[in-house]
Amino acid sequence: MELNTQPATDVAAQRRKTLAVVSIATLFGLSVWFSTNAVGPALEAEKGFSTGDLAWLTIAVQLGFVAGTLISAVTNLSDLVNARFVFGASAAIAGLLNLGVIPLDGFGEVLVVRFATGIFLAGVYPPGMKIISGWFQSGRGIALGVMIGALTIGSGSPHLLRSAFVDNWEATIAGSSALAGVSAVLVVLLVRDGPYDVSGAKFNPRYLLRAFAERGSRLTLIGYLGHMWELYAMWAWIGTFLAVVYGTRTVLGTGFELASAVAFAVFVAGAIASYAAGAAAERWGRALTTSVAMLVSGGSALFVGFLPIDMEILIAVVVLIWGASVIADSAQFSTAMTELGEPAYRGTLLTFQTGLGFALTAVSIKLVPVVEEASGWGWAFAILAIGPAIGITAMMRLRMVPESLKLAGGRR
Repeated sequence: MELNTQPATDVAAQRRKTLAVVSIATLFGLSVWFSTNAVGPALEAEKGFSTGDLAWLTIAVQLGFVAGTLISAVTNLSDLVNARFVFGASAAIAGLLNLGVIPLDGFGEVLVVRFATGIFLAGVYPPGMKIISGWFQSGRGIALGVMIGALTIGSGSPHLLRSAFVDNWEATIAGSSALAGVSAVLVVLLVRDGPYDVSGAKFNPRYLLRAFAERGSRLTLIGYLGHMWELYAMWAWIGTFLAVVYGTRTVLGTGFELASAVAFAVFVAGAIASYAAGAAAERWGRALTTSVAMLVSGGSALFVGFLPIDMEILIAVVVLIWGASVIADSAQFSTAMTELGEPAYRGTLLTFQTGLGFALTAVSIKLVPVVEEASGWGWAFAILAIGPAIGITAMMRLRMVPESLKLAGGRR
């Protein structure tokens, strides 16, 4: 339903501006997500945290995000309250909470702060996708691919900050918090509601049961869960793996750690692939594109950890391919959900989908170091390929049913 009566040229300009602002704001807002991963060695040295403690700090954010998304989905919050204000308030509070990592020394205290940060990040990512969906109908997959690319850079930015502030880990935490605050200001002051933003949702906690009883939405959700089993565990532990490969070496004699630089490059590759996959999905189909991406990422997961550690260049190439393919399909799952679901509850569907996905990531994030300690990196990463295998099965099944004709203008 198009509500905007502005000339087409004005709407197109506003659309481009909105995509740019929301993408930058997402990049800034999500920078607090992996802030403790990036400064893990410093937290171990100065606060006495163990490797297991660091895993729980990441899991706490995931679980907080799950709690926040489930509350939002059940109450239909993201469809009852303007998404721009939900985004702005949530980003600002998440940034403030992230600062608590600096003065707090007890593991339990930091764990609570990270959990609370995750709760408010639930008000950043799904509402951001809803804002973009309100501005795009044709080309929505490409637009969400751009936004997810920004999310990818935001998630990887602490690795870059860590390289820039090797001797001052507090600057990494403070820098990511400041970026979250800027993201709140950008969305509240510079973004408007789009012509395809649909209002009229009413409080209906049973809507989710009805929505996922439908075959198309259910298969998309299964595909997304397979994708998420792999994604965040890879993101959480790729830096640690690369630190084993490259040690403490720096880039060309500078102060930038080589492991951190390669880890950040992995996220950059993913950002580029998110856009490319959006364009591919609009041309060749959403179900097909997600399946190809999961085939490549699952194959990379099966392969990279078994490579001899002295094959440093080959490892870098494979992790870059993995980094590109592991996130390339993400925006297309979200886009498919907006195409298959009821427009008035678009925010609720996106929030619930992401909430379940992140609940699953808590398991795989915790499982990787356990398997690595017992059997090495090869098997630790190989178990992540289970997700893509399930995801491919679901999406190829979706491609064969009539509901898939709703995807990308019939290009399934």
